[in-house]
Amino acid sequence: MKTYHLNGHAGAGRLVRTDLIKPEPASGEVRMRVEAASLNYRDLLILDRAGQGGFDGRVPLSDGAGVVDAVGSDVVRWRPGDRVAASFFRDWISGPFKSSYIPSSLGGSTMDGMLAEYVVLPATALVSVPDHLTSIEAATLPCAGVTAWHGLITRGGMGKSATLLVQGTGGVALFGLQFAAALGARAIVISSSDEKLACAQALGASILINYRDTPDWDVAVMKATDGEGASHVLELGGPGTYDRSLRSVASAGKIVQIGVLTGFGPKPDLARLQWENADIIGVTVGSVEHFTAMTRFLSEHAIHPVVDRVYDFDDVPEAYAQLRSGSHVGKIVVRL
Repeated sequence: MKTYHLNGHAGAGRLVRTDLIKPEPASGEVRMRVEAASLNYRDLLILDRAGQGGFDGRVPLSDGAGVVDAVGSDVVRWRPGDRVAASFFRDWISGPFKSSYIPSSLGGSTMDGMLAEYVVLPATALVSVPDHLTSIEAATLPCAGVTAWHGLITRGGMGKSATLLVQGTGGVALFGLQFAAALGARAIVISSSDEKLACAQALGASILINYRDTPDWDVAVMKATDGEGASHVLELGGPGTYDRSLRSVASAGKIVQIGVLTGFGPKPDLARLQWENADIIGVTVGSVEHFTAMTRFLSEHAIHPVVDRVYDFDDVPEAYAQLRSGSHVGKIVVRL
């Protein structure tokens, strides 16, 4: 089978195409023929770390969807031909998160990922793909979709009366926007591009703020909400956006903390949280149970993920370059 692995030699992380023997499923395992895989910002961080001595030899990408190709003994849930996607954390099936699940993240420091024609996983780590989605669309769900669902819906309790503030138009951001629109909630989107804001408006955003034209976007959020602020803030930026997110959150609101898009740096002053009785919800993707609940919601509301561009297997380095450019709207996918 064809696959890619990370090569960290010569001090620069790079992707190397290789051929490997097709893996065989053991008892309790399923072999998936991967039809599509999608990229996340995490994959750029891992590629860069491969050039610093970490992740060398690892098959990258956490997100993929395809078809069950073979099953091991004792597998009763799946049959060849079933359409499935793999959960980001192989071992987090349900219940609260445990730090012991971290090594089971696909495409991470200890676990190969989805950028291969075939992968073998425990039967418990797979989720059925909604009938209305293609494999290319389904490949966008495991990280970005589940992250937004877990943070905003499962733990954030976002409903019809909510006001959601979304930063940008990447994968997690647009999933959050689509969930809010399906629920009938109000959505505010900030971006540096009027073109991207127009895409957000088409998906249901009602308040649009270009932060290049309006650097004090937190002031604009408060003005647009009559001084109340956003009940839910999808915090994707990190140090570069956190202080403004704190100033944008409503009393008793929730900041769903996910990203590090602006890098790592000084910690924000959290005092306002106390005075406003607001919460920070830290989120790292989610479980198989979260994934399954999200697919039901997607089916009920006929939601289609936003796919910016699809690359062929031979063009994986170009897909990484497109993600690094930040010019995309939604998700970037590789077709296998």
